[in-house]
Amino acid sequence: MNTTSAPPINLVQPGLYSHGDPFTQWKWLRANDPVHRHPPTELPGFWALTRYDDIREAYNDHETFSSAHGILLRPDEHGADPGGGRTLALTDPPRHRQLRGLVNEWFAVRAVRALENDMADIAQNVVERALEAGSCDFVTDIAARVPLYVICRMMGIPESDWEYMYTLTSQAFAADDALTRRIAHLEILGYFDKLREARAADPGDDLVSVLATAEVDGARLDPQDVILNCDNLFVGGTENTRIAAAGGMLAFLEHPDQWRALVEDPSLLNSAVEEVLRWTSTATHIMRTATRPVTLHDRRIAAGDKVVFWLPSANRDESVFDEPDRFDIARKPNRHLALGFGEHFCLGSMLARVELRLLYRELLTRSPHLTLDGQPKLLDSIVVNGPERLPVAFGPQGRKESP
Repeated sequence: MNTTSAPPINLVQPGLYSHGDPFTQWKWLRANDPVHRHPPTELPGFWALTRYDDIREAYNDHETFSSAHGILLRPDEHGADPGGGRTLALTDPPRHRQLRGLVNEWFAVRAVRALENDMADIAQNVVERALEAGSCDFVTDIAARVPLYVICRMMGIPESDWEYMYTLTSQAFAADDALTRRIAHLEILGYFDKLREARAADPGDDLVSVLATAEVDGARLDPQDVILNCDNLFVGGTENTRIAAAGGMLAFLEHPDQWRALVEDPSLLNSAVEEVLRWTSTATHIMRTATRPVTLHDRRIAAGDKVVFWLPSANRDESVFDEPDRFDIARKPNRHLALGFGEHFCLGSMLARVELRLLYRELLTRSPHLTLDGQPKLLDSIVVNGPERLPVAFGPQGRKESP
């Protein structure tokens, strides 16, 4: 046990992630109180897991740590998550496996490779537009657009609607007031309801058609389940990749030696993407609900207790990663948990990796001399962490063709 005096512990203060230092709290908890009882605030009380091994084991034990009651902390007065027991993210086996089996092949290695040329074109066009402007907000003008356009294509959303969906997601994720965010999210759900109805009548070769016509246990999915799963795939396919891409670019700007190393040796791109995922760990917390009593590090967790995994802490665990607070694009091994583990390992993990690789490759090729063009702003959120704004300017452009 570390004898260093405890810092004040409050992991649910959004400002901690925009202008504070959560890593000091997590480091102390890993050393002294790895199963910490966090008192209720405006959010319910919960057990905080901060060590890599504990989180990995809990991820792998879906019989004890259930996803069906929600995977994010939310005020009690908001009630149960409407997706509980109905969506990929908020179900346990066997239902989770049934839903995952419907769409799994769309995210398999072969399917992602078949889409790679389309994804490369999307990355090239997005970067080209930003280069023409000379400077941009990397979050909204580059990082948000690449994964959004890709998932729109996979879901069969007409290209004429991509900018509309971009506007809605920008409002749903980043609007300053809660009402605007809620209205935008309801409009996204409404859009998917109309698309579901159209695809049920006339299926195409896309994810919405798969869900709209799918049967589980001999029965069609409930229309509301289709809409919620479309929303789950859409948000999952955009938000975390957007923030990881932007957070990775911020890390490169703050560690220019690592960007230079990548410029000089593009063969490091795959390991660089893994380090970006570890370093950004954009999903700040993932929640489970204990289904039965369990003891962990002499702490008795009761059935019904909320248990929260703090993923950035796991990915800085000194017992697993050498010099965990160093951004190192050549890091190997790099067994991070940024994309989850076990039954709920991120369905789009391969897709996210390819999107990041193609985007950074395009930047390395076209504009290897990016610089900050103002002060970055980080998100005020306990759900996801990373840049909200990242103003950048482009230096001398390189050759246009991909390497």
